[in-house]
Amino acid sequence: MSGKRVTRLTPDQRREQLVGIGLEMLADRSLDELSTDEVARRAGISRGLLFHYFDSKRDFFRAVVRAACDRFTAATEPDPALEPVPWMRAFIAGFVAYVMEHRPVYLALVRGAAGSHPAVTDILDETRETLARRVRDGQRRLGMPDAPRLDLASRAWMAFAEEAVISWPAPNGGGRDGTDDTRDELCAFVESSFVSFLGLLDRPEALDRR
Repeated sequence: MSGKRVTRLTPDQRREQLVGIGLEMLADRSLDELSTDEVARRAGISRGLLFHYFDSKRDFFRAVVRAACDRFTAATEPDPALEPVPWMRAFIAGFVAYVMEHRPVYLALVRGAAGSHPAVTDILDETRETLARRVRDGQRRLGMPDAPRLDLASRAWMAFAEEAVISWPAPNGGGRDGTDDTRDELCAFVESSFVSFLGLLDRPEALDRR
């Protein structure tokens, strides 16, 4: 008799598979609605076996959120060898591209997970801090002096950039269904806000007005 050979996954491969399924499911639901029963069914294993690889549902959620955040930070990390202006543009382009291409997952995490799942708040905060640190790095690379409120302002700019990318109107035509044109226009808009932000920090009196 001959039968279909079943490929056994190593524990690391199985964990990666389960996390990948969780990420796929976040494309059309919130973290609250992520069912470990369905994850196990899609993977062709029992729910009990899923918890052989993850200590708890909380542990699985954290693994999924960590994977999404790691992908996001990797996508927004410019080549450190770039000159200051290309470095800034690479950071912004990476941010815009990732959020546009993974908008449902990004919304599920940023808008949903932080409030409904305190267990992953530290991962999201760490990710935001990584991006805010890159904003501060960009300011220094461009030769701007340190400012007293740089940490606060960098987080505020990240919130602005995030809202701009999420709320940007959908394309109505253009290159490849408008995607390229829309992305370029959005990058230019976010970049102009970044430059304005740096200019404001370079004028302490503007921040210190009563």
